[in-house]
Amino acid sequence: MTDGLPAGRAAGGGEPPGGPPPADPAPDAPVPPVGRGGRRRDQAVALGWLVAIWVLLWGDLSWGNLLAGLVIGAAVLLFFPLPPVTFGGRLRPGALLVLAVTFVGELVTASLHVAAVAVRPGFRPRGAIIAVPLRVRTDLNLALTAEVISLVPGTLILDVDRDRGVLYVHVLDVRRPEDLTAGRDRILAVERRIVRAVGSPAEVRQLSLEPVDRRDHP
Repeated sequence: MTDGLPAGRAAGGGEPPGGPPPADPAPDAPVPPVGRGGRRRDQAVALGWLVAIWVLLWGDLSWGNLLAGLVIGAAVLLFFPLPPVTFGGRLRPGALLVLAVTFVGELVTASLHVAAVAVRPGFRPRGAIIAVPLRVRTDLNLALTAEVISLVPGTLILDVDRDRGVLYVHVLDVRRPEDLTAGRDRILAVERRIVRAVGSPAEVRQLSLEPVDRRDHP
């Protein structure tokens, strides 16, 4: 079962009431140059996320895991440098706490659900692939949203369309069409919490926009 993207603006033209929609930021806009201090800050943020992901993958918060995460994270940044992903957002402690608490809650709930599906005699769950266009199309938001989704049991990132800002996600135990809509809404809710926690004011304003079908409307 495969679910397509949400329908975009109806064919035939015409602007919606209230004037034209806000312009979608160009994904290929040139990245402003980053100074030495900005590069160090971005590398420190990237190292912190790599360490956090390492600890989450091992599932054990210990000094050994923290040290191993620091060493491996530093090696990844040194020997496998990625294109620069600048952080122009703002850290909001309250929203960060909401993101962390909600993530732990979803992690526990999803783990129990997957466990119940696994031990149910004779039950064969159906999966589906859904395409979810994000509202904030920056590399950082795509990466963070994809990582958080992949860490929750029952959802798995299959592909990322960087140019169009679309995540292709496999979801487990789909029984009716409403489950597809619910899965998409959960992913957009993850994006909203991430942007509110670390996004810029302009990115937070983009959350009020409805996702569009970017396959037909680049």
